[in-house]
Amino acid sequence: MEKPDKKANILSAAETLFSELGYEGTSTRQIAKESGANMSMINYYFGSKEGVFLEIMNQRLQEFNVQLTSINEERISSMEKLMQIIESYTRRILNNISFHKMMHRELSLAQRPEMFCKLKDAMSLNLNVIEQIINEGIAEGSFKPIDIRMLIASIMGTITNVATMPSKITRGSVLDITIPEDREVLTQRLILHLKDLVTTYITPQK
Repeated sequence: MEKPDKKANILSAAETLFSELGYEGTSTRQIAKESGANMSMINYYFGSKEGVFLEIMNQRLQEFNVQLTSINEERISSMEKLMQIIESYTRRILNNISFHKMMHRELSLAQRPEMFCKLKDAMSLNLNVIEQIINEGIAEGSFKPIDIRMLIASIMGTITNVATMPSKITRGSVLDITIPEDREVLTQRLILHLKDLVTTYITPQK
């Protein structure tokens, strides 16, 4: 069990460092020190710092893909599926804001084209599932015809905005997104807001 544990330790330590210091600010030497591994072990499992980073990203994206696929396979309406996706994605992001900030920064800067393309391709698989659910809702008449990608961008953009700049929401209050109890209050507010907004927008007018 030692080797799998070492690999998991490397990924866990690297995720914390990437979240706190960013990709550029993290070195393989720091990852080795924090994980209790050595440099040769990191090279053996991942090849490079980029390999460690991609492994973490791919794990996160695959976890979300499993969640999306499970929701899509449920025998519930398209609207119920979309509401579950909103809730699960909101919680996924707000429960690990520092990592999301780091990922968002890497994707927005696109300084490493090969890595950027790999991440974009992996993210596309998840977006395709969401698009499929919305398309099915339109086809069955429970959703009105809309610009699907703009809707997805609106949902994800709002969540990212709250995660990266919470002061826009907390200004004038005592809420602090770094405190678990306050974060749960903000998470619930965001989920309710998005569900209400999306339902109002996509429900056909009678």
